[in-house]
Amino acid sequence: MKYKTTSGIEIKEVYTEPKDLRELPGEFPFTRGIRKDMYRGKLWTMRQYAGFSTAAESNKRYHYLLKQGTTGLSVAFDLPTQIGYDSSHSLSEGEVGKVGVAIDSLQDMEELFDGIDLEKITTSMTINATASILLAMYIARAKKQGADLKKISGTIQNDILKEYAARGTYIYPPKPSMRLITDVFEYCSREVPKWNTISISGYHIREAGSTAVQELAFTLANGKAYLKAALEKGLDINIFAKRLSFFFNCHNNFFEEIGKFRAARRMWATLTKELGATDEKAQMLRFHTQTGGSTLTAQQPLNNVVRVSTQALAAVLGGTQSLHTNGYDEAFSLPTEDAAKLALRTQQIIALETGVTDTVDPLAGSYFVESLTDEIEKAAWKYIEKIDALGGAVAAIESGYIQNEIASSAYEYQTAVESGDQKIVGVNSFKELGETQFELFRVSDSIREHQIKKLENLKASRNNEEVAGALGALKVASQTSDNLMPHIIHAVECYATLGEISDTLRAEFGEY
Repeated sequence: MKYKTTSGIEIKEVYTEPKDLRELPGEFPFTRGIRKDMYRGKLWTMRQYAGFSTAAESNKRYHYLLKQGTTGLSVAFDLPTQIGYDSSHSLSEGEVGKVGVAIDSLQDMEELFDGIDLEKITTSMTINATASILLAMYIARAKKQGADLKKISGTIQNDILKEYAARGTYIYPPKPSMRLITDVFEYCSREVPKWNTISISGYHIREAGSTAVQELAFTLANGKAYLKAALEKGLDINIFAKRLSFFFNCHNNFFEEIGKFRAARRMWATLTKELGATDEKAQMLRFHTQTGGSTLTAQQPLNNVVRVSTQALAAVLGGTQSLHTNGYDEAFSLPTEDAAKLALRTQQIIALETGVTDTVDPLAGSYFVESLTDEIEKAAWKYIEKIDALGGAVAAIESGYIQNEIASSAYEYQTAVESGDQKIVGVNSFKELGETQFELFRVSDSIREHQIKKLENLKASRNNEEVAGALGALKVASQTSDNLMPHIIHAVECYATLGEISDTLRAEFGEY
């Protein structure tokens, strides 16, 4: 019998060859970590991904999480917000406030962060097609608080390529979408220099069914495409690359995940250097990790506490800069407050009670981990070479290559589960009859009526001539090569809605 990782890398019975470890943490190519002292100097940011219902309700959850010790906020947006529809749009029915918070205008953003000092907290926003609009709203909210924009920090996902490949919340065709992304790069490099302008996301690639190696390869290939697009716009890689971050998944194969994170840093350092980065901070891969949503089971859901714990530990041993741990009940619904608190406590216990933060790279020199890191890197480079031969990530997505590779891996995995070759406790091993009963979190359909009423009141009270002027200016700018961010911010500050701004761009760019 052969033992393999989930990516098909064969595992030897024993590893006996030592590896030269003269490479130190904080030094190129950063395999062992991006800082010399890692968690001795600063723990990872403990985020809990949250957002549901109205801005006011989500604001209550954020204040709850901050009181429980979370050190950064992570905003989930509902599906209409993600694809540029106001809550009043006919396609929004049944989806308002369900998988995240409904944000229709700056008014909602003001409520979302009520009582939260944006200069003192970092905020991550999982938003892609409408990332420029939500960032504009965040900037406008910060300005209203009197915050220094040079000091506010956080991240927008802003990764449209993986939407075409794995997730589906795109609006415009690839080229205008890439324009919006590079406009954000350019604007923030001048005006909001501490903001991470993209979180290049392997998370959703993995959730769609990829292997760990594919997640790594396709994510870095997308990253390479963003680097090239920014360089073509004339941006300085030593400036904008410092504000690029990554977002990875962490699944159950403990050592493979650790090797993946170590290989990712090494590969990105090589890629950025090849494209002209000379500043070490522009060569560093900084990443957020979320535990694997698709690994959670509805059967015996308390088993998910163990899965999340081991995944979180792998992310920490792999050197993550930020971490979200899933609630054990997320196979059923958004997490309850108790499930979210337990997920946060999991991170706190790893940080404060296990001792794994006491040394920089605890698994350095493990023959197995070092060999696995090398094998994962080698397999990922093969994919990147194939993508380069196809003309890069955009061309590989347009041809369907990346989508087909992910679908094939998803099929193979599901087949293995159904045959019993891939064991999942509670699903095809150690099954129990009956269902576990516990409290679930529910979001009412009445949220849409509330949001529609708010929109009606907003449109009756705002200066609609100003709104029309701002949207007209955005339309004209979209027909030129002007940076669109100042126009989007102006429209937001006039209380133009997310849907109105998205529709203005739809009219010019088309839909994909």
